[in-house]
Amino acid sequence: MYGFPVEEVRGAFPGLTRKINGGRAIFFDGPGGSQVPQSVANAVGNYLLHHNANTGMSFATSRETDQLIEETMRACADFLGCENPREVVFGQNMTSLNIQLASALSRTWGEDDEVVVTRLDHDGNVQPWVLAAEWSGATLRKIDVNPDDCTLDPSSIVESINEKTTLVAVGAASNFSGTVNDVREIANRAHEFGAEVVVDAVHYAPHRLIDIKEMGCDYLLCSPYKFFGPHQGILWGRADRMAELPVAKLRVSTEGIPFRWMTGTQSYEGLAGTLAAIEHIAWVGRKVGREELPRREALSAAFKAIESHENELCWQIVEGLMDIEGVRIWGITDSNRSNERAPTVSFTHPSKTASEIADALAEQGIFVWAGNFYALELSEALDLEPEGALRIGVLHYNTTEEVERFLSVVRDILG
Repeated sequence: MYGFPVEEVRGAFPGLTRKINGGRAIFFDGPGGSQVPQSVANAVGNYLLHHNANTGMSFATSRETDQLIEETMRACADFLGCENPREVVFGQNMTSLNIQLASALSRTWGEDDEVVVTRLDHDGNVQPWVLAAEWSGATLRKIDVNPDDCTLDPSSIVESINEKTTLVAVGAASNFSGTVNDVREIANRAHEFGAEVVVDAVHYAPHRLIDIKEMGCDYLLCSPYKFFGPHQGILWGRADRMAELPVAKLRVSTEGIPFRWMTGTQSYEGLAGTLAAIEHIAWVGRKVGREELPRREALSAAFKAIESHENELCWQIVEGLMDIEGVRIWGITDSNRSNERAPTVSFTHPSKTASEIADALAEQGIFVWAGNFYALELSEALDLEPEGALRIGVLHYNTTEEVERFLSVVRDILG
């Protein structure tokens, strides 16, 4: 499978050895949160046991915590492809950071402005902007989707983004349909009208290399717990804007970036885990490339190999499900368009609800999700509420044997 060292990768994840009813569990629940390598758990534990302190003092553990923050910002800059590590903000999770960003931006808008969201996105990149529009008096617009393949409607993009647009919020990849959006094209159109662009890269981050310059966005958010790290959020924003936006902060907090955005004491153990998660991906890159690769180059090599590995598994799932009578896959099913989808497949079947299928799979030790996955706009647009769909998510530690077993069990369930 393209020489990808999947067994060596799996050996880094203790959780993958779990057994259910005597058989090895299959973790296809990655879109809701990935498993964690031993190296991440070690980093979290090592920080808490040997370096735990608050920041800004001259004693050893406080200095070590300051150093950890700097090291993690540099690692995240490499992960995102930005040159200035101080454009990286840490927080509780993506949603909290996006609400904070929306609150700040809303104070700069007025009744003549328009805010654009899409019907493809996770609600974490929809509702904060719905609220921001309400707070500011701005008008909200929504880009429609094509239900046949769950892609954004090009004509709706053109109609929605205009001279009144002040911000466009778009996902890099859908956590429901797997659709990968052409963020650059949307950003170019938004910038023609002087609008800013916020990208939700939460679902994109475990699968492909993030490059903020290539995307052309102004802000981007992602979550380490989706790419093998702890529960935490990351926000990147252009330095000039992050320095000037009217963010809510305490009087005693610095005005310097990124710390003016980081309210209260952070989860420093979470930062240690985030750093280790990025290093895990870089380790994969050095396994498939060269040991001496610098971190950004190692990450690039890793994601090229990961994308190839996951792509094969994804289309094995798609083609296997399409052979089952009655299955409806929501998203792209043409393998010639593989560059337009992430390895996340959602489907429905007329004989059973998504929850019934998920429950039956759970009994066989196969972990999947059922519902709308907080992509409420898409689930409503596809008329799938309230049941939603059954979602299978592939990550770099999954195997072709797991896919074969999954398909066999699904055939039995739906037979």
